Amino acid sequence: MQHYAVEPTWRSSSYSSGNGQCVEVRDDRPGSVPVRDSKTPARPHLSFQADAWSAFIGAVRAEQL
Repeated sequence: MQHYAVEPTWRSSSYSSGNGQCVEVRDDRPGSVPVRDSKTPARPHLSFQADAWSAFIGAVRAEQL
């Protein structure tokens, strides 16, 4: 049986603007949310607990209302 390395799939956050100032996230890590800067994808990323990330996004949404 052969095993192939699968590159993680990063996506632009829905809160990123279209001016190159993007935050990318991954959805494939149950319980955590890896986050990186799209301008420097080879650099290390940050990883947040899923509930902490949800609280952060909730606070951002509340500020935008």
